[in-house]
Amino acid sequence: MSVITSLPPPGAPDSAVRVPSGRGWRGVPGPLRFGGRALGTLWGNGKARAGLIILGLIVVVAVFAPWLAPHSPTATNFPPCRGPDAANWLGTTGNGQDVFSQLIYGGRISLLVAFSAGGMATVVAVTLGLIAGYRPGIVDEVLSFVTNLALVIPGLPLMIILAAYLQSHSIWTIVLVVAFTSWATGARVMRSQTSTLRTREFVTSAVFSGERLLRVVFREILPNMTSLVAASFLSAATAAVLAEASLEFLGLGDPSRVSWGTILFYAGQQNALLTGQWLMVLTPGLAIVLLMVSLTLINFGIDALSNPRLREKS
Repeated sequence: MSVITSLPPPGAPDSAVRVPSGRGWRGVPGPLRFGGRALGTLWGNGKARAGLIILGLIVVVAVFAPWLAPHSPTATNFPPCRGPDAANWLGTTGNGQDVFSQLIYGGRISLLVAFSAGGMATVVAVTLGLIAGYRPGIVDEVLSFVTNLALVIPGLPLMIILAAYLQSHSIWTIVLVVAFTSWATGARVMRSQTSTLRTREFVTSAVFSGERLLRVVFREILPNMTSLVAASFLSAATAAVLAEASLEFLGLGDPSRVSWGTILFYAGQQNALLTGQWLMVLTPGLAIVLLMVSLTLINFGIDALSNPRLREKS
């Protein structure tokens, strides 16, 4: 993830975020105007636009899966291990299930884990990073030690151990495991940026005016780190997509749920490549890559949102 400068807070002057269609937002409340301008800037960036289109298509397919899927993803009324044909566009599994229908439904789990785990990891990272950066001394040392300890522990082995020893293998267990192992990098970046902002004049003025700690941190410092928080969320969500697929592929998830990871798991269990069902391996892998690429491309737009030079080049 690239180093990102601060973003003007909500309610900043119109010149803070320059978007060609800015006049249309006059009279709109500050947060909505800020969100609209941010989305307009993202859409104006070619890479971010491509990412938004890909992500939008994945979300639409996942939401309307019951109407788009030709068959039930769990129905076993087809001949097993059959290749692509008019009835089963991507063939069938060893249990006689339609791979294409499973592919359409599988996006729901990946999106749920990506946004839920990414959001949880970002909340933890922002909270610990803000506190550690604003409170130098014993508080900063303790939180930095915990963050550094979490950084040096390998993420995937820790996720495998936690998922293997937890009795529940529900999707929310995977969300908690992924979030628990994905917050440290974001917290480190937040702490560094907060340490820089706490010495700025507007923060000093707020402190001398008698503002409380939480108000200074969350009303004065945090709005100036909006782009950094967004980039941290996208990075955590991207990592969560791959982590969820990895855990499902290893059989540490809920095998009764249909996801892209469970498709790969059953493809390995049923020797899909040896039986000529290479689409059962290729299509869910390609879907995982497309979702990760879309989030990464949107992250380029976050860079353009906070860096006027990149915005002019896009």
